[in-house]
Amino acid sequence: MSTAADLMKMTKRLNRSLATLSFGDPVTHTYNPLEYGWAAHEIFLKRYADTKKRVIFLGMNPGPFGMAQTAVPFGEVAAVRDWMKIETSIGKPKPEHPKRPVTGFECTRSEVSGRRLWGLFSERYPKAEQFFKDHFVVNFCPLVFMEESGRNRTPDKLSKDERKVVYDLCDQYLAEVVSVLQPKWVIGVGGFALKRAKEVLSDYPELELGCILHPSPASPAANRGWAEQASQQLEELGIWKR
Repeated sequence: MSTAADLMKMTKRLNRSLATLSFGDPVTHTYNPLEYGWAAHEIFLKRYADTKKRVIFLGMNPGPFGMAQTAVPFGEVAAVRDWMKIETSIGKPKPEHPKRPVTGFECTRSEVSGRRLWGLFSERYPKAEQFFKDHFVVNFCPLVFMEESGRNRTPDKLSKDERKVVYDLCDQYLAEVVSVLQPKWVIGVGGFALKRAKEVLSDYPELELGCILHPSPASPAANRGWAEQASQQLEELGIWKR
């Protein structure tokens, strides 16, 4: 079985497990773009996860205008459509939050974190195939958690019991992804992802862990030349050459 086929099988298993969960206040809506956007994610895996990787970039969970719309991690529409050449129909989450509609590739809102991340990668690798030859990007958790106001709620802000169940499932999935893709490096995009990687992947002695600054506009540091800072961090780790 190919690496992509393995990942598809594992992802569907994760989806089935996550579908059994429910969340209390203040979470009112939960989206899983790997379910309603499976058509796009399947293309992403078949096209770009068909080989083992040297580097995996690990994110936290989807943003409302990125992966929630395209089913690709950090999935800024323009990057997915124009650079990765992925565009297909995206379904609807049920129930859908009235303030966070899913319009798929017709979404006109920009996911700043995704625009920055994929912008850096596409600048260094003009063709997506060049980047994905050695690199891959995955989120720790595929779920989007939203409050009544439409505000995003990150997994670390769930209740203790809810967090444990989600983390247990997503920890297992991360370990499976690493076992299949066999990277030399797992790079946390932000501190949360690095922390999960350290806790989950301690039994992989050959694996090296690192971190880059998260590109979120909520981070003041990321608003001061994020691409330059992230590039420097990857160069200092020895992942990219100067």
